[in-house]
Amino acid sequence: MAKEEAKEVLDATQEVVETPAEEEHFAKAGKKSKKHQEEIKAEEERQARKAEAAAEPEKKAGPKPITRSRLERRGKNYRKASEKVEKNKAYSLEEAVKLAIETSPVKFDATLEMHFRLGVDPRQADQNIRATVTLPAGTGKDVKVAVFAPLDLAKAAKAAGADIAEDEEFTKRLDKEQLDFDVLISTPQYMPKLGKYARLLGPKGLMPNPKAGTVTMDIEKAVKEAKAGKIEYRVDKQAIVHVGLGKLSFGADKLMENINAFVDSLKSQKPASIKGQYVKSVYISTTMGPSILVENIYN
Repeated sequence: MAKEEAKEVLDATQEVVETPAEEEHFAKAGKKSKKHQEEIKAEEERQARKAEAAAEPEKKAGPKPITRSRLERRGKNYRKASEKVEKNKAYSLEEAVKLAIETSPVKFDATLEMHFRLGVDPRQADQNIRATVTLPAGTGKDVKVAVFAPLDLAKAAKAAGADIAEDEEFTKRLDKEQLDFDVLISTPQYMPKLGKYARLLGPKGLMPNPKAGTVTMDIEKAVKEAKAGKIEYRVDKQAIVHVGLGKLSFGADKLMENINAFVDSLKSQKPASIKGQYVKSVYISTTMGPSILVENIYN
């Protein structure tokens, strides 16, 4: 009898183990759907965490990090040079050039830069200033000139001093993205062939342009001007013209010659439609050197 009772208890236990628990039934959609119930549960947990966070005491904020000024973040040589420049003082052009040479903090032959903030609206076509000027003393850089023109003009360009002068072979360089030149000159009839390379040349400022004198039939003249120190300048979106006007090794006199030539060119580009002040401010600086405010030379 004892064996039979034990067997009945074992069978009953197996039935309980093997019987699956009742599955919870959900609607396919609506408030009784499984997805909706999970969302409610997640929201309750989120509110609980939010309440716990609010109950915790606020952590005391530590001391704020000391922020150094822009000048303090500069190098030692720059800070020393900037001490010679009086803040907010407008120097005469001659004084500014001499001070820029004196305050150059670098050991290499730096470039003298000028920055003109104009009262123009670059979005207006007639006020979007873009022009060229030949600097009497040159730029101090060895300008590499490339010419893309018919074979006879390419030979003449080579004789005039062009570093690269080729016919159809020139496109193979562009296919390989070999932009080993500073200025590209082309004839008008060859410009359509450069259209496919606009995205390559344009962002680097190498696309020939009639306003810059780099689209012309007088290839020899264009090459000689580029080699002699012809530069292109244009106003940017902030209505500022940035230009390099020679090396400090030129000396103050030659730099003044270049500056005067550029100033005359910029004056000639004043739009007829502009109202108010044409040049709002002028600054001079050298490569990595402090900025020097210049008296408005247009008043």
